[in-house]
Amino acid sequence: MEEQSKERLLLNNFTAMSTGRKRSALSYIPGLTNNAVLKLIIFSATLYIMLALTWAVIMLVYRGLPTYDQYFVPNIALPALSGIKSHWWTLFTYGWFYNMPGFWEMVSNMLWLYCFGSVVQMLIGAKQVIPMYLYCMFIGGLFYLLSQVLPGELGKTPPVIGLFGPRAGLIGLAAAAFALTPSYRFYLTETFSIPIAVVAGVFAVLMIIGSGFYLPVIFMLLGGGLTGFGYVRLLRSGYRPGEWMYTLTGKIEGMVTPAEDAAWQKHNRKRSEILDKIYEPKNGISQKRIDDILDKINQKGYNSLSAEEKDTLMRAGKE
Repeated sequence: MEEQSKERLLLNNFTAMSTGRKRSALSYIPGLTNNAVLKLIIFSATLYIMLALTWAVIMLVYRGLPTYDQYFVPNIALPALSGIKSHWWTLFTYGWFYNMPGFWEMVSNMLWLYCFGSVVQMLIGAKQVIPMYLYCMFIGGLFYLLSQVLPGELGKTPPVIGLFGPRAGLIGLAAAAFALTPSYRFYLTETFSIPIAVVAGVFAVLMIIGSGFYLPVIFMLLGGGLTGFGYVRLLRSGYRPGEWMYTLTGKIEGMVTPAEDAAWQKHNRKRSEILDKIYEPKNGISQKRIDDILDKINQKGYNSLSAEEKDTLMRAGKE
């Protein structure tokens, strides 16, 4: 019993010293690291769930839509042009949310995002997708606001407050995909395919019909499409419009979290120092031999060790 207790204590000490790098929960999703389209889909779905829960709570507590429409929605939706000065941040939020319930609208938008975003990502890389998407929604929102200066009925906005979802971002990706590869075809089977021009055209028609033919909404779509097309032209001219976003987020991340490689190197140094204090290799037991045994424990567990390996571990841990 005493020998087993010593083995258990020694194992705990070695295991604590040989802990690997920590990983976030999302890092276990296959392909997430280099898939900006998948990141956008996950982020959009998460925001929808948060909005749906907020809507449900407000409906239950206040028993009606007036509170939700009056006090909550105006802080995330595009206002009239006269109200943008006091709600400027809505230019960055309107494209992420929907008029509730809006579930099927969200699902269809995510399918379009996957359709066009995957083409863009394949051709110009994952790093360009998110900046392009954000630019398209922001400039589309500006077009929506500025079009309201048109006289009379031309500048009239929809009666429902401006929660349009990512329409401007989606049509921007569609325009970018078509600009990058106008001859691209979506293969549904080995022999049947649809040209991207047809898919983008159908999508644009559906967006225009969904706008209710309100000119400010059509201008929003126009702004998003022109931005996607312009982004591609800038890339081809050697410019990187989205580079500053990654530079900024990298600096912020570096300020609040230590560099992973530096932290890992520090961990390794500390581990080696502790091991050096705990034992000095005896009877021909080298440091590499001990490290190999620890790696085996990490991968397969203590019970995978042979009797000889357990004995080596015990002898190495003795004073």
